[in-house]
Amino acid sequence: MNIEKLKNSVRNIPDFPIPGIQFKDVTTLFKDAQILHELTDGLYEMYKDKGITKVVGIESRGFIMGPLLAVRLNAGFVPIRKPGKLPAAVYEETYSKEYGEDAIQIHQDAINPGETVLLHDDLLATGGTMVAAVNLIRKFNPRKIYVNFIIELEELKGRGGAFDSDVQIDSIIKYAI
Repeated sequence: MNIEKLKNSVRNIPDFPIPGIQFKDVTTLFKDAQILHELTDGLYEMYKDKGITKVVGIESRGFIMGPLLAVRLNAGFVPIRKPGKLPAAVYEETYSKEYGEDAIQIHQDAINPGETVLLHDDLLATGGTMVAAVNLIRKFNPRKIYVNFIIELEELKGRGGAFDSDVQIDSIIKYAI
């Protein structure tokens, strides 16, 4: 996987969604078939031997690579969504993020105990969303949780302290900001 090629394909959008935020737009990775293929293959290589049984994607950009990875890994796909979007009984976690407060939900029957789960999202900033997602997944008593991001903003220290040592965290593109 050519990390520099991927990194150069990410679009920067200043002051989005609020002033002071330098938004990393991953949609530019997805619109180029060659880059999307390279990203998908690279992620598959990272997790192909981990025994993943479920890939969980976080709304909304986690819904792009998550299903692609699930298909390649021969695993099921589970969405984590914002409140009010899932029709059956849910578990919910509330969290703080760099520019506000939010909540996420997962269906209560989404994962079986003992499964190996790969949580995927586009970006690790402060880690609030993914910590909430890990807390949701723990309700199912999984065998192992892997966490993956396309981008990590290292200066915001999102992986520091908030995750237990039993959660493996990987990111593809790292920015010092």
